[in-house]
Amino acid sequence: MTKITAVLPAYNEEVSIGSIVLITLKHVDNVIVIDDGSTDNTVEIAELAGAKVISHSFNQGKGAALKTGFEAAKGSDIVVTIDSDGQHSPQEIPKLVSPVINGEADIVNGSRYINGSKKDTPSYRRIGQTVLDKATNLNSGLDVTDSQSGFRAFARHTLPVFRFSCVDFGIESEMLMDAANAGLRIKEVEISVRYDVDGSTKNPVSHGMGVLMRILNDVEFQRPIYYFTIPGAVLIIIGVSLGLIFFGDYLARTTTSLAPTIIAIMVTLAGGFLAFTGLILDSMSRMINRVVNDSNHDVQFNDTSSSHEETTKHQGK
Repeated sequence: MTKITAVLPAYNEEVSIGSIVLITLKHVDNVIVIDDGSTDNTVEIAELAGAKVISHSFNQGKGAALKTGFEAAKGSDIVVTIDSDGQHSPQEIPKLVSPVINGEADIVNGSRYINGSKKDTPSYRRIGQTVLDKATNLNSGLDVTDSQSGFRAFARHTLPVFRFSCVDFGIESEMLMDAANAGLRIKEVEISVRYDVDGSTKNPVSHGMGVLMRILNDVEFQRPIYYFTIPGAVLIIIGVSLGLIFFGDYLARTTTSLAPTIIAIMVTLAGGFLAFTGLILDSMSRMINRVVNDSNHDVQFNDTSSSHEETTKHQGK
């Protein structure tokens, strides 16, 4: 019997949390609500609806809430994450967990945009989503259509992979990057979404910029070739080209100063330093990811062996 636990991060969601918990409980074994410092009646309503509630003493962010939820749900076979504001439909949970149960995927990402942009999606949201999707895919090497989805399903062996170093809303992108680095199989399924219930109090522009900056910051460590080597190569080309031009002018006596040539040489050296730094960091990143992947494979193998032993003992009885 597959044990499924739903993790719902919640911050002042008293309007929607009760109905979300009640509907979710029809499709999972347990619902864990992570109250992230709510000041309304979120806790009381969630408990009355049948959820187990774990409270943070103050608002720490969605990433911190998911970390708490994953730790609490680590005994489950599948963990489903779903937002508490009512944007997602818990009735789609069976569709989300099916690829994990059937062994087709390690992680399932609920996507609003598999078949293109939805007409009911506000244009400013879709533009921002596209930018974040491109940045996330560039960093992770994936090809997901909805990098900011909070509606996902995770197999148990994937849980140790995630760093949760991002405590805010950039966590969705970070989790995809972690999954990609660990070599996990990610599948997308189409989900519906409602925007008339959006209770977010954060400005969407500042929110999107914050997530984008977080992704770009991760690129520095996850994809140093893009962050250092490529810009360095561009500087080398510019420096060499300008240096040849300036030195040619000096030899032709159209200028009497070597200062432009010296500046071009400095630009070339800076580019070489950046390119070399990127290559070194890329090698280190590959080595770290290889060690992490080996550790994750060992964890997955141990989980599988333990499950096999338990099954054998049960059959023996």
